[in-house]
This record gives sequence, C-alpha cells and structure tokens, in this order.
Amino acid sequence: MQFHHHGYVSGDPRVQPAAGVGIDRPTQVPDEVDVLIVGSGPAGMLAAAQLSQFPGITTRIVERRPGRLAIGQADGIQARSVETFQAFGFAERIIAEAYRITEMAFWKPDTENPANIVRTARTLDDPAGISEFPHLIVNQARVLDYFAEVMAMSPTRMTPDYGLEFRGLEVTGEGEYPVTVTLAHTAGPDEGRERTVRAKYVVGADGARSKVRASIGCTMAGDQANHAWGVMDVLASTDFPDIRLKCAIQSHDGGSILLIPREGGHLFRMYVDLGEVPADDHGAVRKTTIEQIIAKANAIIHPYTLDVRDVAWHSVYEVGHRLTDRFDDVLSQELGNRTPRVFITGDACHTHSAKAGQGMNVSMQDGFNIGWKLGHVLEGRSPESLLSTYSAERQVVAKNLIDFDKVWSTLMAKKPEEFENPSELEDFYVRTAEFPAGFMTEYAPSMIVAEATHQHLATGFPVGKRFKSAPVVRVCDTNPLHLGHQAKADGRWRIYVFADAAAPVSGQQNAGQQGTGTPTDHFAEWIANSPESPLAATPSGADIDAWFDVKVIYQQDHTNIDINAVPAAFKPQVGPFQLTYLEKVFATDPASDIFELRGIDRGGVVVVVRPDQYVANILPLTATAELAAFFAPLLPDRLRSA
Repeated sequence: MQFHHHGYVSGDPRVQPAAGVGIDRPTQVPDEVDVLIVGSGPAGMLAAAQLSQFPGITTRIVERRPGRLAIGQADGIQARSVETFQAFGFAERIIAEAYRITEMAFWKPDTENPANIVRTARTLDDPAGISEFPHLIVNQARVLDYFAEVMAMSPTRMTPDYGLEFRGLEVTGEGEYPVTVTLAHTAGPDEGRERTVRAKYVVGADGARSKVRASIGCTMAGDQANHAWGVMDVLASTDFPDIRLKCAIQSHDGGSILLIPREGGHLFRMYVDLGEVPADDHGAVRKTTIEQIIAKANAIIHPYTLDVRDVAWHSVYEVGHRLTDRFDDVLSQELGNRTPRVFITGDACHTHSAKAGQGMNVSMQDGFNIGWKLGHVLEGRSPESLLSTYSAERQVVAKNLIDFDKVWSTLMAKKPEEFENPSELEDFYVRTAEFPAGFMTEYAPSMIVAEATHQHLATGFPVGKRFKSAPVVRVCDTNPLHLGHQAKADGRWRIYVFADAAAPVSGQQNAGQQGTGTPTDHFAEWIANSPESPLAATPSGADIDAWFDVKVIYQQDHTNIDINAVPAAFKPQVGPFQLTYLEKVFATDPASDIFELRGIDRGGVVVVVRPDQYVANILPLTATAELAAFFAPLLPDRLRSA
C-alpha cells in the first residue's frame, strides 16, 4: 500500500484525503447531482463505492430505510466477489469473520430404511482450484457495512442518504441534468414531504419491486413461481452430525433442505422445501409459520432432530425466474440514436432462486460494471457511448444465471427416486463449480473488449473473462505476492507488460529510443513518449499513471533483475515530490512461474485489463499500433481528434 507519496501519513492509511466534492460535502442531497443511486443493496453500494473514488463527481445514494440494514437475506459470497473485495481493500477482514465453505455433504434416504437419511457423498467445494480466494458465508448487512466504510474513507466522503424514498422520474433530455427525480422523506421531521432532484444519470438498485424499473417502462418476464421454500436463520440444538457443513439433504417423501452454516458459529440457515404451489394458491403459502417450517425440517432430517432455541430471521419465498429485456432506458427503436441516462441493476432486472448463492454476487458485478463506466464518462475520460455497453454485457450474464439456476433449483426440488443417476446432484455441483463461483462470465467483443486475435499468446487470460491472478515477486522489496491483488478499484485501466526473455541491462534505459535494445525496451519507450500512447491522454498536472497503471513482469527471478536498469516507463515519478514508484516491477516466482501458469508467450505479451478486472485485449509487444487503435475510441475527444 502506497500512502506517503504526497507526504508523511501517521494515521489510518486507508483514509484518503478529502478532495473535490468531498470537501465540505453537504449533509442533504443537493438539488443537482451527477449520479443518483436508488437503493443501498449490494449493487447500489458497490456502484457508489466505485464512484466515490472519483473526487470530481457528485454521487448520492438514497435509501428509504431510516438507517443501515440490520439483517440481510443474502449470505453466500462466491470467490469472484472476494476477488472484488480485494480490489476494494477489505477481503482479508471479511474472510476473517466469515464462514468458509470447503466441502459440501450430500444426504439421501437410507436404502435399507428410507425413512432415515444417510450421508452418501462429500465433495470439495473448489476441487479444481478455480481461485486463490475462498467461498464464504457472511451476512449481506456486513458486506454493505464494508462498502459504506470504503465510501466514507474515500476522497468524496460519501455516505448513504437514509430516509429518502424514490417516487418517480422523468427523462426530459433537457440541459446538463436531464433526469428529474421525485423523492419523499420517509423519516424525521420532514416525513412525507416530497422534493425534486435533477441528475445526469440515475442507477436503480431498488430490488425486485423496483420503481425505477417501472419508471422507464421495463417489465419482468419469465416463469411464474411454482415451488415454495421456507428459509430460516436459527440457533438450535441438534444431533445432525453435519450441522456445520454445507449440505444438500433429500428425504424419501418429505422434501429437501439446503443447509448453510453461518458465520460466527452456532447460527445456520436452512432452505426447507415446502413443495409445489397450486396455481390458485394466491399467496397462501407465504403464510406458512416458522413452527411449520421447523416441523417440516425435522421430518426431512429424520432420524436426527432439530430443537430450535432462537430464530434470527425467517421468510417464505416462491422460486421464479424473471428477466427484463433491457437494463437501461433506451428503447429498442432508439438503439444507436441516443445513450442511456437511467440504469437498473441487481434484483431490479433479474430474479431467481437463492439456492445457487448468486443473487448478491451477480448484483455486485452489475454495480462494478456500471460504476467505473459512469466515472469515466463523467470525468471526460471516455465518450457517452461507453454506457451502452452496460446493458449489452450484463443482460447476457443474467440470462446465463437464470438458465443455470433453473437446472439447479429443479434438481434440488426433485425426489431421490426421480434421478436416473443417484449421484446426479453432486455430479452437477462439481461439474458446474466454475459458474456459481462467478468465473464463467465472458464479455463479447465491443468497444472495451477486443477480438481475441492474439489469444494464443496468453492462453490463461481469456479475452472477455476476469484476469486470473498468479504469484509473482516484487523486485524492489523481494516480496512474493499475487499480481492481480495489486490492482485496486480506483477506476484505472491496467496494462501488464510480460517482458521478453532478456533481463534489463544497465545503461540501456533509453535503448528503445536509440533503436537498439529488446522488444520490452521498445515498448517502454513507446508507451512513455509516443503521442499515440494511451498515457498521452493523462490530464496535465496529474500523475502519469493516473488513468493507466502500467506494470512489467520479467521472466527472471528477482535476484537477476537490476532495478536501475528497468526502463523509466515502469518506474514513474509520482506525487508533488516526484518520487520514483518502484512497486510496478515484478519478477517470476521460481516456485510458480506465471509465464507457465498462464500460458504466456516467452517472446513478450501485453495484457490489457479493464477497471472491473476483465481482460480487454492481448497483444504482442510489437503491436503498439493495435494498442493505440484499441484505446483511441475510449479517449477524450481532444485526443481522438488530435
């Protein structure tokens, strides 16, 4: 963590100096804002946390509740989400307090006595080592707390504005703030009073009954709910031996349970199968009492018993799979003619069962996706057309999620005798592990994802998929670490330069300019000094790495790298004191060679990664013209026309 480059810091280094709109930030929502986020759920809070890193952008997040969420319904944190938490700086702390899933147990009716259940299988949660991060269980409310902390310590000093309810909006298309939003106070002395806020952009993160969605004319379409589950977070005394393991439990004729141990010990969650819902039920199943849910759970886990001592939370829900046809306010006939002003995220645009643990996880990636894009457009880094990629990218992900969840929730609801193969449920769990872990997302080619023309140069970094980290050694201090973990959620593009086979040689720092030297030397000279380099877009007065974070990884181990011989492009001078930044230079870890692990060509490769951690392009070191052409449409007009 770098925090002395602007002067000595003796306090909490996570607290960034207030800047821009964070200086004398008003306590009340201003009449005019750049971005108004509606709803403080996972998608909204992540988008807000990302936007809080842009000091010049006025972002406010409104929530109808009077204060923070106390009990969250979601609890599953997939490895992809923990990767994201790492970028926001709180992965280690949330891992420490969470329950960690390492195995899953499967229970089925005893073949000799079907009235009893027996354990039939155990599977590793991540048998293929998909990620270095764990699969966690932690209350949604704690996740929101961590994002609130990131916001509060950011340059903008952002905090949620509680007690404000969204009533409606109109996209007038007029002036600098073309979205007029009506809000109403839900608490305090002004309760019931309406007020109007004008915004440049609105993000609806207001849940399955989204009023923002309704205001832009989007409707949810899909399967009607036809199967009900009771869910409860409880403290109980039980002789069930796997009460602290994630379990799929299938009884002979009593239904199924998905058991999820919770963080903190003792507490656990059960999704209890309440069976098919008749078409004429009219919501009656939702009146199922907690006593009935507990009795049903006891029937399923026979011969074991469950003596519930305390109920922290419970609910009844019906499984439905629904998706909107668009995630923004641009109608199909308007595509290509205007850019969006209103966006919807999370449950506002996709709903499904909770048993695959995807709701909060996919919603947060919605927020990550739209957050950096709004930041870039509002700061003038990129054209408004960038915003059209949000709906195009995230709707496909939501559709894939719903297709997956239909299969998983159907399998969970089947009776044991309905399976052709007795191990079908656990086989599906293992076979599809990469999808629920969050790593199957693959964005299609667009203005921010290149065609995979040079994929063969780095087979372990598929273009369009998330950048999969690997071990390296930082040269300046010899620390072994993960390369991907050095990328923070600060809105910057990453350009990873995987060097050719030659080590840097003293006296050759300017070799590229002189026409000699290695391909790495030539690339370093180009990216540092060429008017075609994306770094040329960096605003005057800002650090040279303010928009683009360029790192180099050499093939040698750290003892064979002379830091003074490394080209200056990889050691930028930053801050008011123009201090040399040495922490962008890496060597190969001999115990785990990143070039081997990720199939990187030894001739040298450039890997471009988006601010939300997805691989955008792969190029040979010599393809500087292609790199310039990739970034050209994303740069400010003043540079594109230069």
